[in-house]
Amino acid sequence: MHDPTERFGGVDWATDAHAVCVVDTQGTIVDEFDITNTTEGLGELCRRARRAGVRRVAIERPDGPVVDALLAADLEVVVVASRSVKALRERYGTSGNKSDRSDAYVLADCLRTDGHRWRSLEPDQPETVTIRSHVRARKDLVNNRVAVANQLRAHLRVAFPGAVGLFKDIDSPISLRFLERFPSATRAAWLSEKRLGSWLRANGYSGRKDPAELYAHLTDAPAGLLGDEGDARGTVTLSYVAILRALRTQIDDLDARLDELLDAHPDAHIFRSLPRCATIRAATLLAEIGDCRARFPDAESLCCLAGVAPSTRTSGRHRAVTFRFSADKKLRDAICDFAGDSWRANAWAEHRYRELRAAGKSHPHAERILARTWTHIIWRCWQDGVAHDPTRHGNHQRLLQETA
Repeated sequence: MHDPTERFGGVDWATDAHAVCVVDTQGTIVDEFDITNTTEGLGELCRRARRAGVRRVAIERPDGPVVDALLAADLEVVVVASRSVKALRERYGTSGNKSDRSDAYVLADCLRTDGHRWRSLEPDQPETVTIRSHVRARKDLVNNRVAVANQLRAHLRVAFPGAVGLFKDIDSPISLRFLERFPSATRAAWLSEKRLGSWLRANGYSGRKDPAELYAHLTDAPAGLLGDEGDARGTVTLSYVAILRALRTQIDDLDARLDELLDAHPDAHIFRSLPRCATIRAATLLAEIGDCRARFPDAESLCCLAGVAPSTRTSGRHRAVTFRFSADKKLRDAICDFAGDSWRANAWAEHRYRELRAAGKSHPHAERILARTWTHIIWRCWQDGVAHDPTRHGNHQRLLQETA
């Protein structure tokens, strides 16, 4: 039996304003209004929701000022994925029309009819949220660094081909110093083998190539653009170099800050105990899994959200086991990145990985299978609050005994 006084809320989130709808147990609209994305507007949202008797509110995103305000007002928040809202919208019409208020109504009414199937949001502790923001910001900066490095490489292939491949990485410190000193083929023409050797020593070059080999690379490459055109392109080179230097500095700062934040987190020992899990990888796993144990009542729920459990589809005589497309992609990237490198430092993981590859599995497929087993191990350690101990892993110990 439903409480006839119960009310259900839906918020269609936007950048500057939000549409809100409240319905009763019959799906009748009790209140409908818009609020601004300000302290006053969010306060009005919470006051009107509580005054209407709302206990749970559906929204499409799991974080942000709106969610924080609702949680602070002791309202339960239910997160509904955008793709689910798109599908649920067809319940109320097939024309494909969309408006903010209609989406708010869809969220509220579906919370009324299907809310018993949807879990309320259980937020992580502030220290975990802080680590998550740092991890994701660092990943964005790394992606930007890779993009700018690719742009610099493409630019140099035309303007100064000799600089491409001169050092291992185009955005390494020694490579950036070289391009600052010799941004164009015209400026690099001044170099001789002796002058290049002196410059390398002065800049602390510790690579394995001797000056003669590096100078041969410069002279064997196409000449590139010389004269005024080459000098003009050198300005573009310096612009890319300046951006890469700034990105590297900010990434290094985030690395140092993440090390401090991870040291202070109570779950750090769990993720740092995993093979080949230094600060960045451990922080990424912690950030994407979180610290709310109730969110994953069993290991398989974590596997499914991470997309490392296969998806089975059956219809009549047809049965297909396929890749799980519906997943938390950030969590999947974190777990698969860890699993794909774990075999280099764990005997059981190496044996299992090579066994899967020998059976004809592709690297990504073998990585996901390995990730599923690792997810069960991580979940158990995470639930118990203990570090990973290979001596308690039965398959790992049996393998060591067989190879002893």
